[in-house]
Amino acid sequence: MTDSGLATLPASDRPDVAARLRTALLGASFTADGLLELLGAPAYAALARSETVPALRATRGDTPLETLVRLFLLQQPVPHARVADTLPVDGLLESGWLVRAGSDEVAATVDVRPYGGPEGEDWFIVSDLGCAVGGAGGIGQRHEGVVLGVGGASTTLAGITVRTPVSAALDLGTGSGIQALHAAQHATRVTATDLNPRALHITALTLALSGAPAADLREGSLFEPVKEGESYDLIVSNPPFVISPGARLTYRDGGMSGDDLCRSLVQQAGERLAEGGFAQFLANWQHVAGEDWQDRVRSWVPRGCDAWIVQREVQDVNQYAELWLRDSGDHRGDVAEYQARYDAWLDEFEARKVKGVGFGWITLRRTDADPVITVEEWPHSIEQPLGETIRTHFDRLDYLRAHDDADLLEGHFRLAVEVVQEQVGLPGAEDPEHVVLRQHRGMRRATKVDTVGAGFAGVCDGSLSAGRIIDAIAQLMGEDPVLLRDRTPAQIRLLVEQGFLEPAG
Repeated sequence: MTDSGLATLPASDRPDVAARLRTALLGASFTADGLLELLGAPAYAALARSETVPALRATRGDTPLETLVRLFLLQQPVPHARVADTLPVDGLLESGWLVRAGSDEVAATVDVRPYGGPEGEDWFIVSDLGCAVGGAGGIGQRHEGVVLGVGGASTTLAGITVRTPVSAALDLGTGSGIQALHAAQHATRVTATDLNPRALHITALTLALSGAPAADLREGSLFEPVKEGESYDLIVSNPPFVISPGARLTYRDGGMSGDDLCRSLVQQAGERLAEGGFAQFLANWQHVAGEDWQDRVRSWVPRGCDAWIVQREVQDVNQYAELWLRDSGDHRGDVAEYQARYDAWLDEFEARKVKGVGFGWITLRRTDADPVITVEEWPHSIEQPLGETIRTHFDRLDYLRAHDDADLLEGHFRLAVEVVQEQVGLPGAEDPEHVVLRQHRGMRRATKVDTVGAGFAGVCDGSLSAGRIIDAIAQLMGEDPVLLRDRTPAQIRLLVEQGFLEPAG
């Protein structure tokens, strides 16, 4: 144990040991697929909720994989002899991945959890013991310096990140290193920062054990470690965005007033982005009495940046306080202390006239054109990964910005894949009350269109210009083609903006 009360971490300057450990783990099928096969879907899903009993029951044998699950996932001491048949024990003891427990057993010093990459890569995420996931019962440790593993927020950010090849990527508040690990697959150079030096240490372990290139690790808050003049093609951050009274837990509490940390993060990103570069963040923002939340978050966007801000969820202040008190395990402690913390949270919100807290994601893109800022609420289901959908959203912004209505009529369009038409009306009615176009991929949007819009979208295959299609519709419907050409571009523009139609060519 360290003086802080947390376990001593394995040495991060022994890539040879990490490489041998990786080989041994893969050889025993200690992978996401291997665990699913061993444990079965119910026990595997229970692990993601921090429930270990089903996995303990499923690993009562003595196979190498069962031994590794008990050692690294369930944090159970196992006999030295059993581990020695699978792992290079002496090297792991010397470098600190394992410690002796009793006379003939060994125990892990960190949680090592298999994680499947987007292309089927076998990766491993390292975190502090008992902190791989939060779960409904909260994390296993309450020390302010703990480093968590993969949670829902981590995978959300990884899924929405634009994955194009870039020269330089920056992961702010790297934690256990999952965003840096993803970025290493498509960035020539990755820089990862964190206020917590323990997180940087664990990030180095995650990268080494996953067989990824080492990152440039820098200690400091937000953009402090970024040198003057440095710019990046991609900036990502799952920051400590929780709006809380104080900064008790480094991994989640921002330590600034209200949502100032998220505001500062977004505002400072613009000057660090290279032209055309993306910055993508998860964030919380306050819903303040008498104030439009959209105006609040829109004001954060730095000059020279397009932005797409999506609010996924809103919680009232009571729900919000309860969520994060459970996250830290306070509900399991002294009742009076729990109530005092809850009360302090509500006092803080009341003082700032906060009625609720929004959660969502913010994407910026550096541009030299007149910026476009889109702020919307979208609590509906989506299809992850969403990175390509987000990239093409900004491509469509460029197209629409460069084309006036006359240009749109000259343009050629295609209906996006997996868009279907739904007709809504009374049974037996000759005509529908309205027509809905619905996406089955990406944002899974739905939008009402009139008869002209539905007919236009239905024949868009890239072969005819929009103007020729409109003229044909006008002839079929007996309408004035000039009037139809005047009113249809607005509908085309909306269908392109929302991804129902794509410019052809």
